[in-house]
Amino acid sequence: MTTTTPPVGKQRDKGRGVFGNTGLYIAVGVAAVLFLIPFYLIFRNALSTDLEITGENWKVLPSFQWGNISELFNDPTVEFGKSMVNSLVVAVASTVGTLLVCSLAGYGLARIPYKHANKVFYAVLATLMVPTAVTFVPSFVLVSSLGWVDTYRGLIIPGLFSGFTCFLFRQYFLGFPKELEEAARVDGLGYWGAYWRIVVPNSLNFFAAIATITFIGAWNSFLWPLVIGQDPSSWTVQIALSSFMTNQTVNFHLIFMATAISILPLIFVFLFLQRWLVQGIAQTGIKG
Repeated sequence: MTTTTPPVGKQRDKGRGVFGNTGLYIAVGVAAVLFLIPFYLIFRNALSTDLEITGENWKVLPSFQWGNISELFNDPTVEFGKSMVNSLVVAVASTVGTLLVCSLAGYGLARIPYKHANKVFYAVLATLMVPTAVTFVPSFVLVSSLGWVDTYRGLIIPGLFSGFTCFLFRQYFLGFPKELEEAARVDGLGYWGAYWRIVVPNSLNFFAAIATITFIGAWNSFLWPLVIGQDPSSWTVQIALSSFMTNQTVNFHLIFMATAISILPLIFVFLFLQRWLVQGIAQTGIKG
């Protein structure tokens, strides 16, 4: 019985492929460990005492101080539970409002014939060149004159329109198949009907990607909520986090516990939408 052996070149290529994959797995594993180290430190310190966090005898595992959770939510100086609710309301409302406003603006610029459409689009792009610090004071004066300080309206409405998000939606809609919209118009649908019944259902991946980015940005917003939310009852979670660090004291265990709890919604949103996030980013339509 005769046996055939693969050529030496193929054996070398196979060996290189095995070693190459092994090296890739090692690199990915190291990168994953480095990525998870900050999260480990947050949750480790959240279940430790201040002495364990700052002391010389540093331990890998915490002492599991579960009482830090009740101490955080029962702190009389900071309404952390209320701040979590405020952040959730602001983030969800900002995300829904931004998707609606910017997608309609992007769809109008991409599909509705208008002789000044390009001028309007260039004006939207021009807003991206204006530093936020320039518009911060006028925005606050306007919001204050409307009586929106310490209200959800003041926290949400000024940030609903984003020039960059509008740009992304326009570029995406430029690459959307026109045949689907033309078929919708044959059935008697106008621009709104085509947008709502054809374009949106077939663009959920992209909407999910923009929603994830917008939600994270609204949840992590600090400067505008700091100025608008002057009363502790209207603080968002980021403002509540900063209150644990003063000129006199720093409550390390409460800072880390508050941080650990505050990032849980972001982790949940990312894990739930990660599949659509990757697909949506790939469909941004920048090439158009």
